[in-house]
Amino acid sequence: MTDSPQTPARTRVAPSPTGDPHVGTAYMALFDKAWARQTGGQFVLRIEDTDRNRLVQGSEEQIYQTLDWLGLGPDESPLLGGPYAPYKQSERLDTYRPYVERLLAEGHAYHCWCSPERLAQLRAERAAAKSPDTGYDRMCLGMTKEERSKLPGFTETPVVRMLIPDDVELGFHDLIRGEVRAPHPDDQVILKADGFPTYHLAVVVDDHLMGINTVVRGEEWISSTPKHLLLYRWLGWQAPQFAHMPLLRNTDKSKISKRKNPAARLMWFREQGYLPEALRNFLQLLAYPTIAEGQEVESFQSFTHRFRWQDISTGGPVFDVTKLDWLNGQYIRSLETGELADRVLAHATSAGQLVDPSQRTTDLIRAGVPLIQERLTLLSEAVPKLSFLLVADDELTFDQDSTAKLKGDPAAILAAGIAALEQLTDEQFTAEPIQQALRTGVCEELGIKPRVGFAPIRVGVTGNRVSPPLFESMEILGRQSCLARLRRFAEVIAAR
Repeated sequence: MTDSPQTPARTRVAPSPTGDPHVGTAYMALFDKAWARQTGGQFVLRIEDTDRNRLVQGSEEQIYQTLDWLGLGPDESPLLGGPYAPYKQSERLDTYRPYVERLLAEGHAYHCWCSPERLAQLRAERAAAKSPDTGYDRMCLGMTKEERSKLPGFTETPVVRMLIPDDVELGFHDLIRGEVRAPHPDDQVILKADGFPTYHLAVVVDDHLMGINTVVRGEEWISSTPKHLLLYRWLGWQAPQFAHMPLLRNTDKSKISKRKNPAARLMWFREQGYLPEALRNFLQLLAYPTIAEGQEVESFQSFTHRFRWQDISTGGPVFDVTKLDWLNGQYIRSLETGELADRVLAHATSAGQLVDPSQRTTDLIRAGVPLIQERLTLLSEAVPKLSFLLVADDELTFDQDSTAKLKGDPAAILAAGIAALEQLTDEQFTAEPIQQALRTGVCEELGIKPRVGFAPIRVGVTGNRVSPPLFESMEILGRQSCLARLRRFAEVIAAR
């Protein structure tokens, strides 16, 4: 097999709607879509919802939304439709049964009436005996229902199992890893007692019927590949190419999971205020080399153009959000200020930081975004950094620690600052004249350094000794608000 781009690839991602979408879904979708785009093929989203006990309301919609948000939307899906609809396994149940019957008729599968209790006891006994055998013991093989019912651990409704040959081929070619050898599989259940197929049957049938010729999935599925290849062979179908991606891991090298790591949830990144293009770029870097030494920011189009399976690193990539934070900051600083303001407002509204913002609030945020763009790591940080602009003058709180650490004579500095600013008209109240008035009226008049002279002004205007650029902030607030705040702060200082 080859990864030649001459043949248009049909790839797919097939998540289960069992909760918030996993970041691994986007990770696979990234490489699926890149390969499909490079070869002029199609990328398919299929919903694998046969495990009815684990379905979570709303999860399927979140899968659609997050992939679209990341720019990794499919060409065909349950939502978009396509030539191979339906794209949900629960709507394809009639598709699988004939293949099960064929496998039974040809001796490649058999009914198993063992109860869950009997199987649990078998596992416990083997574990206690430290037996290397972990698969099913084939108790039901060759038996009729009547024969099996006379033995312990019988259940009326059987499952269907594959009959794995002793000489099953364990080796196969992987686009990323080359020649791979998997462990010997057991007699896998392919049809459950409730009539729903298991993953192993459904994935093979669906991939074949949908024309999927490149299967991209995590390395944990390497052990299942011999079973899938058997099904392709038994059903007389050409097998697809396989690419088993390295697993995403926590910083302690454990497999990333939603239970242990909030960053395993795709929705978490949106909630925190990451840009979708930064997250997409980050997922790429986890398994693929940079375009050039020290050049980590790269568009999806550029990545797609140069993508090759053999360049994927098979080492377990560590999912460290510190690197993502840096990358997100790079993307934020590359945006036009108007677009960044749009994204800040959209995030703040969806995240509940702003509830039905007024036109004035929107205008203030748009004016303030250029002041903080260089300091932002996440979109969620913008509103807190600009909160001093959004609060009423008589409701601004002055940080006690910032107030306590002021040097020199804050009362005299504030008095001089107020007097200097009162000399400016509303029209003159822009950043440069404000700075010059305070340098002359405070620093030169009192003979102090700007670092000392401007600190009480900053706390009085913004409430904190750390803030966006002071004079530009004062210009946005306007003369009336700045003077009102400074007078209030002077009263606070006097009352200490």
